[in-house]
Amino acid sequence: MTVFSTGKAAAYLGVTVRTVQRWDKAGLLKAERTPTGRRIYTKAALDAYLKRLPPSTAKVAVAYCRVSSAAQRPDLKNQKRVLQDFCAARGVANVEYLEEIGGGLNLKRKQFVALMDRIEAHEVSHLVIAHKDRLVRFGFPWFERFCAEHGTDILVLNNEQLSPEQEMVQDLLTIVHCFSARLYGLRNYRKKLDEALNEDLQRA
Repeated sequence: MTVFSTGKAAAYLGVTVRTVQRWDKAGLLKAERTPTGRRIYTKAALDAYLKRLPPSTAKVAVAYCRVSSAAQRPDLKNQKRVLQDFCAARGVANVEYLEEIGGGLNLKRKQFVALMDRIEAHEVSHLVIAHKDRLVRFGFPWFERFCAEHGTDILVLNNEQLSPEQEMVQDLLTIVHCFSARLYGLRNYRKKLDEALNEDLQRA
């Protein structure tokens, strides 16, 4: 009998360890236990679960709308309205609209993380966004590949007007602040290292 650890089971299913753990907790894919209490999964159980995955026709399309601050809430509503027209024109049906307030550099946004989990679970047929940076400010090609590997097509309207310039300024300032703090920390580290070396030389 072929058995897999949680990590190898995740690789076999094409998902992350966290997703396997979530499925186990929900009772969708129960693990067996070794005498030491370690979780293991049989190949037969994994193959059986793969066959139970919902077909593509049962998937839902998700239109994701995002702005950086509460002051931009009117832009959020405008994004949704434009995406509704876009989906109707493209013939995309069964669309769920998600609205979120949060910076494009923040990859811990609650709805964004939940959306990535659903894509990983093969539950999303299409991901519709007004502009690439509505999903993430940087690294879009990686997320595009992630979606493709999990059966999700990304549709990008590419409307620059729905990507506020002020957000770009705010994100650039965040980047500058982040690297400035790191440089300051490195200078402090170098100073303390030099002081320690001098003390050792004086003792020698």
